[in-house]
Amino acid sequence: MVPNPSEVLPVGSVDGAASRPGASVAPVPRVLLATDADWIHEEVDAALAGDDIEVLRVREGVDVLPAVHQLDPDLVVLDLQIGNMGGMAACMNIRLDESVDRLPHIPVLILLDRDVDAFLANRAEADGWIVKPLDAFRLRRAATALLAGETHQEGMATPAEAATPG
Repeated sequence: MVPNPSEVLPVGSVDGAASRPGASVAPVPRVLLATDADWIHEEVDAALAGDDIEVLRVREGVDVLPAVHQLDPDLVVLDLQIGNMGGMAACMNIRLDESVDRLPHIPVLILLDRDVDAFLANRAEADGWIVKPLDAFRLRRAATALLAGETHQEGMATPAEAATPG
């Protein structure tokens, strides 16, 4: 189901004209946020939205893939738990479409509930993840890294740390 324009909610104080084709200024990166929790929306909006990034929101995991096709975001931020289809499944849907050339690679950042969820984010092939509680500095640092083509991961021990008894 493709979301209606009213279901994809622009947030922040960004004028959408700057990010549209044919606009007179350089386009700003688009971030698609998927969460049904208003507090997460507020945290991400406060950390990322502004003159240099446009943040759009969907409230259901099943709306992520259609919104990605429709809006062509530069980054997707997924809450781990989104109604009946969470961030892991939404990430795997994006990666599946990428694997059959329906989409170019789109960086995905997952907002985890616990450190141990990093294992699942890695298996879902997310480019980055951070562990709640969120703060503006960590959100901005993760988004900047992913938009630059890098990765950003919190909460997962390196293989050397995991092998060390302790």
